[in-house]
Amino acid sequence: NVLLVDDSIVRGTTSSQIINMAREAGAKRVYMASAAPPVRYPNVYGIDMPTSAELLASRYSDEQMDEMAREIGADRIFYQELDDLRASILEEAAAQGSSIRGLDCSCFDGKYVTEHVGAAYLQSLAQERKANRGDSDTNACHLLYKLDPAPAGAERAR
Repeated sequence: NVLLVDDSIVRGTTSSQIINMAREAGAKRVYMASAAPPVRYPNVYGIDMPTSAELLASRYSDEQMDEMAREIGADRIFYQELDDLRASILEEAAAQGSSIRGLDCSCFDGKYVTEHVGAAYLQSLAQERKANRGDSDTNACHLLYKLDPAPAGAERAR
């Protein structure tokens, strides 16, 4: 029996490959654990991330974890709970004297910190991303490039 732990499961393609390797090496049962909660929503703040349709967890509810596990070839899948992740980060931040009071968890809970990000925006982002596949030099479809331009003389973050 093997327990594989990864920092996150995004599309599930890498997880599937690793699970297959474990089985080929003789594992009878393979369990997959993610240190992050299920990634169900795209990050629109500059990370070149898959669209919602490409995210493994976006296609399954919490009650469908067994089906998700089957899709990637695992016997069972385990995810970090978002409330536990938040609590541990905020607790450690407070212990270190940080004034952090909240976190952007939009890729886990779909609650974006900018008010214009909604279903229509995410659909537009998905269409633009699909049209721009292969253009790895820019992330022009992401929110950072849609905000007000940088002041004169300042460079945009890449």
